[in-house]
Amino acid sequence: MTAELEALGELLLDLEKRLMDPSLRRNREQVSSLLHEDFREFGSSGRIWNREAMLTLLQSEPSYVPPDILDFNVARVAPAAALVTYRAVGSSGSSLRSSFWVRQGEDWQILFHQGTKIP
Repeated sequence: MTAELEALGELLLDLEKRLMDPSLRRNREQVSSLLHEDFREFGSSGRIWNREAMLTLLQSEPSYVPPDILDFNVARVAPAAALVTYRAVGSSGSSLRSSFWVRQGEDWQILFHQGTKIP
């Protein structure tokens, strides 16, 4: 892995963790800055979320314990796009996760996320 890809991986891992941070998840302004305006999520429940629905959900989320992130991997798809994959392990079980991140100016935003429960 090149130093540039390794640095990108560290940055995107930090952003994924920020999105899982219970204190940040309820802050609409901070989460808004990380979600692309065309954000979509295919949840492990089978539900599809858009940006507005996700922002509303996170503001009313009663409690959240972030999962552990294992096997984190990043692949640069284009100069301003990257795919990350990882396994999330938490109190509600394990899931495979993938996120597609795009660079908007100097900032990275998540455009797409999918979670798939591991039986």
